[in-house]
Amino acid sequence: MPDILKKIQIEIDLDYINDCEFIKSKILNNINRNQSFKIIKKSIDSRKKTPKYVLTVEIFDKEIKFERSYSFKYQDVSSKKRVIIIGAGPAGYFAALELIELGIKPIIIERGKDIKNRRKNIKDIYKQGLINPDSNYCFGEGGAGAYSDGKLFTRSTKRGDINKFLKQLVFFGASNEILIDSNPHIGSNKLPKIIANIRNTILSCGGEIHFNSKVNGFIIKNNVLKSVSIEDKDEVYADAVILACGHSARDIFNIFLKNKILIEPKPFALGVRIEHPQELIDKIQYHHFPRHKNLPAASYRLNCQVNGRGVYSFCMCPGGMIIPASTAPNELVLNGMSLHKRASSYANSGIVTEIRLDDIAQNYQKYGPLAFLKFQESIEKNIFNSISDGSQKAPGQRITDFIKGKISSSIPKSSYLPGIKSLRIDKLLPDFIASSLKSAFIEFDKKKRGFITDEAIVLAVESRTSSPIKIPRDSKTLMHPQIKNLFPCGEGAGYAGGISSSAMDGQVIAQTIFNLIN
Repeated sequence: MPDILKKIQIEIDLDYINDCEFIKSKILNNINRNQSFKIIKKSIDSRKKTPKYVLTVEIFDKEIKFERSYSFKYQDVSSKKRVIIIGAGPAGYFAALELIELGIKPIIIERGKDIKNRRKNIKDIYKQGLINPDSNYCFGEGGAGAYSDGKLFTRSTKRGDINKFLKQLVFFGASNEILIDSNPHIGSNKLPKIIANIRNTILSCGGEIHFNSKVNGFIIKNNVLKSVSIEDKDEVYADAVILACGHSARDIFNIFLKNKILIEPKPFALGVRIEHPQELIDKIQYHHFPRHKNLPAASYRLNCQVNGRGVYSFCMCPGGMIIPASTAPNELVLNGMSLHKRASSYANSGIVTEIRLDDIAQNYQKYGPLAFLKFQESIEKNIFNSISDGSQKAPGQRITDFIKGKISSSIPKSSYLPGIKSLRIDKLLPDFIASSLKSAFIEFDKKKRGFITDEAIVLAVESRTSSPIKIPRDSKTLMHPQIKNLFPCGEGAGYAGGISSSAMDGQVIAQTIFNLIN
């Protein structure tokens, strides 16, 4: 690849963003005849009255050919050294792919079902309010991201090779658009096929994937992890173990505590889901209505400080829906998702506030490293019990009533299919959380006029923003400092947040293991 001469930005009117010849001619008008170009980013500038697309373009000093498709050297590893991977989410699957490229056999242990068979248990949540603790929106093949949106949050290169990760997704079936979109998104309806393609590649290369297999213990000798035990099955032995269990695997955290293996409480964030009509968010962001046919459903990112405490939007889902993300009976957890086209008439986002150790120390100090987890758990159970009929209905309140501190006499229509019960969410949450959210909403309305409206509703609770536990690892070997051959990984261990960073952490762990065992 020749050196990049420069980068330029080209504005494209909304009417022409899908006209490839027009875009090409506009770029060529801005470069010399013997130069070539590559579009590396597409974003929307909505700061002015009329939004425009902005293309970031790399300019090269001569004509070059660019990759139009991607291939990876996935080899037969059936008789190679073995690495156990606990969890078939993005961290686990992309660690497995990296191991295969490096000539190591991955053995994936997944408590839940494959991507297709997860659907029945998800339907049971809506139809009967039944939660299967091992197969739900968080657990099963693909992890928490598989059926909850598929947003690819980060373009940071600090965690690993983001470009490789995105190209792998394209190789397995994602659109090429994710390579240049400033906020790439796959969609919950597109991800299952991509995940199935990844699984088939792992299996065809001699890797193993064991679904419905719940790890219930570690076999450790002289501080070396030798194997893992699986509920109702035999032990599995390997040269190393990658723990990519996800942020909701509370039973795994309890195994650590039971065996006196070091884990630490990790501050996280907790709050509510807020839902607006998508038309309203479009109007706020794009300054006019109706939305142009070539503009996507508008999104937003908001943050502020309230008495030194951060409050911010989390996992914003334009054209999406709110979903029940509980992982056990007798708890209520909410999340958001969007399908690929983001065609729903609703926009939702988590609005969450920082939770610190001094916020909960008095009541939860006795739980030691599980302090934040137990606090999280208590809120989820309290919200569930507020409904009192055993269903996955959610307490709801108009944002105007939440701020005023009164019950809503009626609730607008919502995307949340299990249903909503009008309750005082500001009373269900601890005072420091409710007051922080109230102040933040007022600040957000100053930034986005119309954010506070009778049409917007607040639902509880958004509590699984990240893991409330950190599993320490050595900065060089990436192993647990007490247990050799144990490699904490991804969001559940406290080292990632979302699909992209989890997948890249899995890749880095796989590379580290290769260097250590070869």
